[in-house]
Amino acid sequence: MNQQIQHHTVWQTLGLHLIPGALITIFYFLTAPLLIKAGYPSLMAILLAILVILIPFELGFIYYQGKKQNGQFSLKGIVLNREPLPLWQYFVFIPLLIAWGAIIFINLAPLDNYIIQHYFAWLPSWLTVSTSPADMSQYPLSVLRITVLSAFALNGIAGPVVEELYFRGYLLPRIPASKNWAPLINVLLFSLYHFFSPWQNITRILALIPMVYAVSWKKNIYLSILTHCLLNTMGMVSMLPLLVAQ
Repeated sequence: MNQQIQHHTVWQTLGLHLIPGALITIFYFLTAPLLIKAGYPSLMAILLAILVILIPFELGFIYYQGKKQNGQFSLKGIVLNREPLPLWQYFVFIPLLIAWGAIIFINLAPLDNYIIQHYFAWLPSWLTVSTSPADMSQYPLSVLRITVLSAFALNGIAGPVVEELYFRGYLLPRIPASKNWAPLINVLLFSLYHFFSPWQNITRILALIPMVYAVSWKKNIYLSILTHCLLNTMGMVSMLPLLVAQ
């Protein structure tokens, strides 16, 4: 199936990777100050962007493509890289991919902070979204419960699933490059798509390269869906005590 798919042009590849990120960032910039005034952390603006921009745009776009191709709202022939894997391979690949991603994100956090302090210190402090308990504990319990539960639902599950369907299931197989280069291009553009956190590009690229190459190699997006959801969820576990500690 993948061999018969029509590749995008270079401009289509760039636009389809980056436009949703630009829309998410614009929404975030416009809504974060309002939510902060309403007593919410800036994280809530990112979560709303996932709900209002990311999911409708990315999921809507691939279903629209399915409607054009199949005559109905279907992802058949649209979202690729869905070849089955033996169950044991999930238990091999996913722990390795999660371990790699976690090691990179944890160990390169000082680099992210260095980049923020030396190159982005001029930005408002609310742009550097924090999920640390120390920063979040200043908010009322009702606000924390809404924010934390929304974070796990949207940033932990819904957002990553849709992103993987869109970026690794739809865009990756259509990148106009060889199989060796397409995953790297996909990772680079996916990282740049996070316009609201450019200081994390080096960390994000290094953390996700093995995951995207694994998807391309095994032609299986379930590897990246599970890895992405688990990495995001693990990154928010520290917020769970905030649901009861007041």
